[in-house]
Amino acid sequence: MNLLFLMTDQHRVDTLGCYGNPHVATPNLDRLAATGTRFDRFYTPTAICTPARASLLTGQAPFRHRLLANYERNVGYLEDLREDAFTFPAALAERDYRLGLIGKWHGGTHRNAASYGFEGPDLPGWHNPVDHPDYLAYLEERGLPPYRISDPVRGTAPGGNPGNLLAARLHQPVEATFEYYLATRAIEQLEEYAAGGRPFFLATHFFGPHLPYLLPDAYYDLYDPALVELPPSVAETFEGKPPVQRNYSAHWAFDTIPIETSRKLIAVYWGYVTLIDEQIGRILTRLDELGLGEDTSVFFTADHGEFTGAHRLHDKGPAMYEDIYRIPGIVRIPGAPPQVRDELVSLTDCTATLLELAGCDTSPAVDSRSLVPLVRGEEPGWPGELVAEFHGHHFPYPQRMIRDDRYKLVVNPESVNELYDLEADPHELGNRYTHPEFAPVRTRLTRRLYELLRERGDNFYHWMTSMYDIGASDYDPSLSAFETGDTTWTPDADAAGAGTGAP
Repeated sequence: MNLLFLMTDQHRVDTLGCYGNPHVATPNLDRLAATGTRFDRFYTPTAICTPARASLLTGQAPFRHRLLANYERNVGYLEDLREDAFTFPAALAERDYRLGLIGKWHGGTHRNAASYGFEGPDLPGWHNPVDHPDYLAYLEERGLPPYRISDPVRGTAPGGNPGNLLAARLHQPVEATFEYYLATRAIEQLEEYAAGGRPFFLATHFFGPHLPYLLPDAYYDLYDPALVELPPSVAETFEGKPPVQRNYSAHWAFDTIPIETSRKLIAVYWGYVTLIDEQIGRILTRLDELGLGEDTSVFFTADHGEFTGAHRLHDKGPAMYEDIYRIPGIVRIPGAPPQVRDELVSLTDCTATLLELAGCDTSPAVDSRSLVPLVRGEEPGWPGELVAEFHGHHFPYPQRMIRDDRYKLVVNPESVNELYDLEADPHELGNRYTHPEFAPVRTRLTRRLYELLRERGDNFYHWMTSMYDIGASDYDPSLSAFETGDTTWTPDADAAGAGTGAP
């Protein structure tokens, strides 16, 4: 079974026609969804590039693989996976797979994609590396003009300096865009693999639609801003929310940008999505022309989402909203029925899926569960809740989240916790954590998150032991029972030691 893995960066699920957008043209991804399995509740394990990509690579939750931040904003975490970390490409190589990765790596600093056995140009960084020698050679060979932008869109940062670049006009034809270049290189790799006869894994990782949105006029102006309905959560007041969210809104300078500019930015983002969809279409068309369609499983997903003004935010950050945690997830396995699934699944589950399709042992992907039974239309039984985590971007900021069929709980140790009723409040505007009528939900989700973190070995649970209602504790939360020589700690035994110097 050949494996084609298509991935975007910072991609809102609601920009795709197959996920209900009536305006954005995404015919190629819509067709892939119509012939495969579209997962309606597909989530990233963490809404930030490098840790999410490391989870895909290893099949492990971020706390376990410990690559917890993008190196550009790293505040002391690891910058590469440990040398002994399991990765799926190593397992595929043992099965004689050729391994290709065209596009964004962003999986470490000292170890690049080639370090893990991938063929393809080394394209580091978080955004299109338009000064890369291979891209420049591509332009020169075809007589195409170099990268140049104008009309930058920025807000004003709190300190008075210009804010982050959000969008600009790109003065290149579509054939010169980095997205077109990546699709061309992916097609060339497909052609080589088709001629070689060995099974292959080929990933194409687009750098977009991550901001800044740098597009030729034809895509920059493709959609009329009048079509854009602003996210309802632009009404966000941050009342009863962690203060860091208001700070992040100021960092992204949302309130310094006219609302019509915000509408235009969303329209430009839509144009970026259509540009990428067209390049994916080129790859899928060539796959079929080469006669590989019946022997190739195709994946499409993203590393995380994007705010585009939702909650008066841009980019991503320390807020575990659906806008950045729910992502596209489409899998097509030859012979499997077209369908839509509503199980709560994760990007990390792609790892075990790839391993199973390649005939490898899936056990090293300890936080990953194969999607193959779901894609084949089976009812294997699936967990009724999903856990995600965050560790910081510009600064350390630990969070844990659990969501079930209806509710979401977010634990913020330095601040207020959050509880959302996703059925009654799908835009997560009202934090219900302190509302008395939600006490049973709060208790249930707190205890279930606690159980799941303990099962995983995620030591975040120690904070929860002393701070929240997790039921009777079965261990000494001070971790000091050794001082009394008592290795069978119970709450009653600890109380009996009161006044004796025992902790």
